[in-house]
This record gives sequence, structure tokens and C-alpha cells, in this order.
Amino acid sequence: MKACLLRNPAPVDSAPLALEELETPQPNADEIVVEVAACAVCRTDLHVVEGELARAVLPIIPGHQVVGRVAARGAAVSSVAVGQRVGVAWLHSTCGRCRFCLGGAENLCEKAVFTGWTVNGGFATHCRARADYVYPLPDDIGDIEAAPLLCAGIIGYRALRLCGVRDWRGARLGLYGFGAAGHIAIQLARARGAEVYVGTRDQHRHGKLAAELGAAWVGDATRRPPVALDAAIIFAPAGELVPAALAAIDRGGTVVLGGIHGSPIPSLPYALIYGERVVRSVTNNTRDDGRAFLAEAAAVGVRTHTEAFDLTAANEALQALKHGAVRGAAVLTVAS
Repeated sequence: MKACLLRNPAPVDSAPLALEELETPQPNADEIVVEVAACAVCRTDLHVVEGELARAVLPIIPGHQVVGRVAARGAAVSSVAVGQRVGVAWLHSTCGRCRFCLGGAENLCEKAVFTGWTVNGGFATHCRARADYVYPLPDDIGDIEAAPLLCAGIIGYRALRLCGVRDWRGARLGLYGFGAAGHIAIQLARARGAEVYVGTRDQHRHGKLAAELGAAWVGDATRRPPVALDAAIIFAPAGELVPAALAAIDRGGTVVLGGIHGSPIPSLPYALIYGERVVRSVTNNTRDDGRAFLAEAAAVGVRTHTEAFDLTAANEALQALKHGAVRGAAVLTVAS
């Protein structure tokens, strides 16, 4: 198979991914092998490639938003069929035995394995996955359009849940950073009845898309929106936005940090968190998150905005993501 392999983390501008010919994986008893059609590019891939996530197993094939068809399955697999269209996401597997797994919080499992970080992912023509962690996909959405749903969409869904808003009708939500996750989260929030206020440093590309998707206000991420917010989600990996978001939310509001990595959060005056304001992180996702999100996305008609790159241009896709040149989500298209 062909795969983009990371042997040593390095700045993406140095093109650290090498397209190599590797042996096609074979499934273990509980696994499947997916023939990849598309794999979206996530900011987490950028963190892996540049060495900001130290747990990465090297060499590694990045990519964890995989769409394809089952090419082979292990002897114990009956939940999916050969030829079936599926999605492979960030959570590759968990132990299933710890207090987090048994308590409905498998996203916090300390022995979790992650696609494209601690096990090979989807920047390749083939990808191996645990059969009980993949998602069957409907045929009414294309491969390229479906790929960003598998992380950007799922993590945005979980971030919205962690906002703690019981009824979104008339609620005011702030989104800081408007890339792949933000442009999906705004669609969910608006479908639920929320007003959405978007802070982004890129008014031309990202700000314009936010306005097209129905944002009530778009401004620089450091500016305070014209109304007090009930909740805010920070998708940008920028700790300096935490004080700005806290200053924008009303008493009792929550600021959710939607990334796996971020720059340091500066010192905060106590007044910014007084009033029972909350700051919390999103950590991975559960399979229930994925199933619930995909069902809601289909019900409300979520549509992704994408920019396609060939698998051979994986370095260029990561460079475009890093420099804010992608409108929506970058997706690698794969031909076996």
C-alpha cells in the first residue's frame, strides 16, 4: 500500500511526511482493513507531525478522519461486512475494564489507543481498525464531505454538550477559531436555536464562511461580542483566548477548550472567573458521541465545506492548515 509516513517530527514547512510503499495490513480477529477513499486533515495531525504530542509511536501514519470501504475483516467480526462503507475516527480502542470505561467515560481511558497517533491512521490507501469502533456511513453524503464529520464534527458535538446549556433556543454561543470544527458546530448550534458569535483572526476567509453559515456577529477573536454569551468554545490552540472568552460570557457560563493541545493560558484575574464561570476541556470522545452526532448531523442536514488535496500532497495540506489557508476542512483524496 501507499502511505504518508512520519519518521521524525518536524515543522510541516520542511515536508516531514514521506510517501512510501508499505505492506498492506492484515486484520486481527477483531479488526477490519479499510480501503481508504478520503481522510480529512485535523489540527491534531499537525500537532503529531510537528512533535507537540509526545506519545506518538514512530514511525506513524497520521490521519484519523477516514472514510472507505471494508476490504477485509477478521474471523471474529460480524458487525460490518466486506464492501460496507465505514468511518474510522480518533478513538481506535479502549481497555473496556477501567473505571472510566465501565462508567461511560471511555474517552478518559488511560490505556486508550488513538488512530494516527499511537496506531497507524488514514493518510494511506489502507487502514486497519477495530470493528467495534468504526461507524457505518450513509450513502447520501460523499466521501470527501463525510470525512471531516469523524473528528471535527464529533469533537464539536461533544464541546457543545459540555457547554452545559440545557435549552439552546435563544442561547448565545461564542466560537473562537473557525476552522473545520467551528464550521460544523455552528450548524448544529443554529439548528438547535442558538445565536452564534464568531471570533476569528481571518475575517476574509473564515469570517466570511461564518457569516454565510448564519453567525449573528463576526469579529476579531480578541474583541468582545456585542452581547453577553451563555457559553463559548475555543477551537483555536491559543491559550491567550481564554481570558477573552471568560470576559465575554455571562455569570454561570462555561468556556470549553476544544483542542488536544494549546499554548499556555496566561494568568487570570479572579474577577474573570467569579460569578460561577467555568473553564473545562474536551478530552477525546466516546463512541456514543460519534453515533449521536452522526444521527443529528443527518437529521439537520449538516454540510461540510472542504478543500481536497491528493494523498501525495499531504505535506501541502498540513502547511495550508497551519497557515490558515483552508476554508472549512482539508481532505486528502486517496486512490489505491
